[in-house]
Amino acid sequence: MEIKKLNIIITLGFVAIIGILIAQLLWTRQAYNIEDEKFNQTVNIALLEVVEKLSGGKTSFSENPVQNISNDYYVVNINNEFHPEVLEYYLKTEFTRLQINTDYVYALYNCQSDRMMYGKYVSKHQESPNMAIKFPKHKNLVYYFSIRFPDKTTYLISSLRFWYVLTFALIIILLVYVYSIYTIIQQKKFSELQRDFINNMTHEFKTPLSSILLASEALTKQQLIKENPKLQTYTSIITDQGYKLNNHIEKILNIAKNDASGLSLKPQKIVLLPFIQEIADTIKQKNENLSVEIEIDSNTSIIADEFHFTNIIYNILDNSIKYCETKPTIRISSFKDSKGLYLKFKDNGMGIPPKNIPHIFDKFYRVNTKKSDEVNGFGLGLFYVKKIVQQHNWKISVENNKDEGITITLFLPS
Repeated sequence: MEIKKLNIIITLGFVAIIGILIAQLLWTRQAYNIEDEKFNQTVNIALLEVVEKLSGGKTSFSENPVQNISNDYYVVNINNEFHPEVLEYYLKTEFTRLQINTDYVYALYNCQSDRMMYGKYVSKHQESPNMAIKFPKHKNLVYYFSIRFPDKTTYLISSLRFWYVLTFALIIILLVYVYSIYTIIQQKKFSELQRDFINNMTHEFKTPLSSILLASEALTKQQLIKENPKLQTYTSIITDQGYKLNNHIEKILNIAKNDASGLSLKPQKIVLLPFIQEIADTIKQKNENLSVEIEIDSNTSIIADEFHFTNIIYNILDNSIKYCETKPTIRISSFKDSKGLYLKFKDNGMGIPPKNIPHIFDKFYRVNTKKSDEVNGFGLGLFYVKKIVQQHNWKISVENNKDEGITITLFLPS
């Protein structure tokens, strides 16, 4: 993905989540205000009912006897004498009926002492604590009481806990999104640095390597070399190892190219039996002890990129040979069902520890064994195989055999 497109996607996603979060905060604030207004209305109704009962139904107020002095403080004019215990009973009755389930404290005006007499702290969840709460005196009122809800804010927030949980979840999602984007950008930066390094390194290697191969080929044609078996062996080793190193470099370049833009495939029809037989014969020339059994129907054919499919077969067979401690024997078979074609490669190698199987297709991953230390490689062979398989929309799996070795299965959907 281009950096410009990635930046656009990141920006749009970030703006969308910020917008949702702001909308959620506004909705939560509006919900709190509605809940606060609903609470005030309910308290007013309850206190009006208390006034009605304390006055014996003989109310004659020109204005509302319930005054909301502050957010959690109310003054109620009775205009008639009343007993504190009766007041508390009516308060409990009406608050319970209207489901006002929060703590409150009340006090009433005493005409004789001309001050507010502390009544009681009424709690729904615990015993009434002894609290020193001061209530101001109000002018122009004689028979009245005051009531305060000290935990009103907590009560309203608890009734809106779903909104706050949702808002908190959105904040967490935003933080995860920001962290994910940061990680993606860092990984992309590291990937580009790695790809540039690999490209530069491999290209720098290819120039002197080409010179070495040309020189070694020229040496093999010299009469002096042909007449000396030892020198012929040495030049042969130089040439073979040079080509092997060249294959490794090509593999790294192909993987770097695949990471950057994907490999361009040229699908064509391939008849499996002669195709795989030719690859096996080529490998046998370098490995005289190798035994390859091919059980594939002569009419079986597939659609694949010839060059990359050759590399898949070569890499699988090469690994089976390298990681075998005895005479390598490889059995290649195929069968079809309604889902597609299964191409199996069974060897008699040393196998793979079960815990390592999920990682063998990772880039630069090599199973940590004594044999792995003896075998040269970069851990790119099976990674390359997996990439090519995925680009063909195939599947690949690995399992240990019951006796010895592993079986690699390529699945080609119909």
